[in-house]
Amino acid sequence: MSKATTALAFDFGTGSIGLAYGQSLTGSARELPPLPARDGKPDWEQVKKTLDEWQPHTLLVGLPLNMDGSESEFCTRARKFGQRLHGRFGLPVEYVDERLSTRAAKEEARDRGHRGNYADEPIDSIAARIFLEDWLREAGGH
Repeated sequence: MSKATTALAFDFGTGSIGLAYGQSLTGSARELPPLPARDGKPDWEQVKKTLDEWQPHTLLVGLPLNMDGSESEFCTRARKFGQRLHGRFGLPVEYVDERLSTRAAKEEARDRGHRGNYADEPIDSIAARIFLEDWLREAGGH
C-alpha cells in the first residue's frame, strides 16, 4: 500500500463503544473517548461528529469471535452495527478479529494502574487501539 490510509476502529459493546484512530504511514493508533451506547446503539450524531473530525478512509469493527474462530452471538450484533455505520456514512467497513485485544487491553490497563472496575473505567478504547494497530501492521507491512 503506497498511499497512506486512515482508519477509525470501533470496539462494539452494549453500554460503551470503544474508539481509536490510526494511520498507516507510521502504523500508529491512539485511543479516543468511548461512545456511550444504549443497548448497543450510539448517539449517531456523535458518531457523525467523530467521523467529521477524524476523516477516516476505513471503519473497522471488532468481531468478538470464539476462541475456536467461530462466530459468537455477539458477532451478529457487531456486524449489524457495522452495516449501520456503512449505511449511514457510506464508508467502507472491515471486520477484524478482536479475540485477544480485550485480554491485552486488561493487561495494559492494569499496567497503567487500572483497578479492574471496567464498568466505571471502560477499556474498550484500549482494545480498539490494539486491534487497529494489528490491522495497520498487516495493511502497511509494518
